[in-house]
Amino acid sequence: MKVVGLITEYNPFHNGHYHHIKEARKLTGADYCIVVMSGNYVQRGAPALMDKYSRTKMALSCGADLVLELPVCFASASAEYFSMGAVSILEGIGVVDSLCFGSECGNIQTLKEASEILLAEPPLFKKVLNDALKTGKTFPQARMEALKVYLKGADDDLFSSPNNILGMEYIKALTSQNSSIEPITIPRISSGYHKDTLNQGNGTIISSATAIRGAVRNGSMLTDLINHVPKEIFHILSASYKKTWPIFEEDFSLLLQYKLMNETKSSLSRYLDVTPDLANRIKSLMEPGLSFAEAAKLMKSKQWTLTRINRSLLHILLNITEDSMNHYKVNGYSQYARILGIKKNSSPLLRTVAKKSRLPLITKVGGMEHKLPKSAESMLKEEFFSTALYNEVVYHKFGVMPKDEYKQGIILQD
Repeated sequence: MKVVGLITEYNPFHNGHYHHIKEARKLTGADYCIVVMSGNYVQRGAPALMDKYSRTKMALSCGADLVLELPVCFASASAEYFSMGAVSILEGIGVVDSLCFGSECGNIQTLKEASEILLAEPPLFKKVLNDALKTGKTFPQARMEALKVYLKGADDDLFSSPNNILGMEYIKALTSQNSSIEPITIPRISSGYHKDTLNQGNGTIISSATAIRGAVRNGSMLTDLINHVPKEIFHILSASYKKTWPIFEEDFSLLLQYKLMNETKSSLSRYLDVTPDLANRIKSLMEPGLSFAEAAKLMKSKQWTLTRINRSLLHILLNITEDSMNHYKVNGYSQYARILGIKKNSSPLLRTVAKKSRLPLITKVGGMEHKLPKSAESMLKEEFFSTALYNEVVYHKFGVMPKDEYKQGIILQD
């Protein structure tokens, strides 16, 4: 049995993701494809456009055999924690042979060289990094300068393109966890990650998830997306459009205002990614009536990127603390493997995972939180809370209450 693993958000699922699954299976000769997917919140520090169960259905309809949930503490974290959390699941279930990811450069050897430098942090790397930070550059900018010292002649996109950065972090995570999983990359095609307008043309079109979210936000007709998403999933989009999605960060604005009203500069510092300086900035600049996005833009500075601010605000809202992340880190990152969905004909895969997994395998959550080790119980409770909050936002926006974590079973797809 050959198994390929993918780490994803599918926010939302589009033709580029479909291409990724097909190419991953083709390149690796895999019998099965396991997806580790972010739940209701994503790495840029925002709620997912649509809920995790709808996105699970999309993945299973387009070539995934098993979808596992990336716990919210990692799904909403930095590239390093995002990668370590996801890789720890793929490694922990004991059946994955390769990890296939998209990248702008498409060169696995270059990404491996970069990841080795990031992992070793040689003296010159640290010096250039610290010198750049002292000039007021953000950490990603400073790290890019430090990498350039070692990878002379490499294209600037290698150091700044988001999928390249994630690719380096995936390889770094595999190495640090002594994993035998082989990293494989495929070139990202057609549309840049941050391109915010839909590509034009006839037939199958690959546009970025950023562009698709932007089109939805700007009021495009759902039919405008037909050529940008696989036909297998368009009915899923249509069935729940303006019933349970789209959800944006602005829908959490009042909740954020309430949360920040109950926090002090001191208490804010306990949340993941919130330093004392950033806590001061948040309390000083937050004003009544600001939306989530307006607040984040106001707080952005030379020192803190917009994504960093978004993640920090989301961690405050979801009660994700620095202490809890440190605890998970000490205990091997992800504390369980939770199944969101599976293809009905992939039962041999599930049996093998159940036999080989070193992580507790969660198929239903009823009473499960009391059967898990303490750290796993804490992580699952974070998931319950974050999902309940997401569902409340869906209800108050559309008048439809999604099933809670206890009533929503595993998605079984033909």
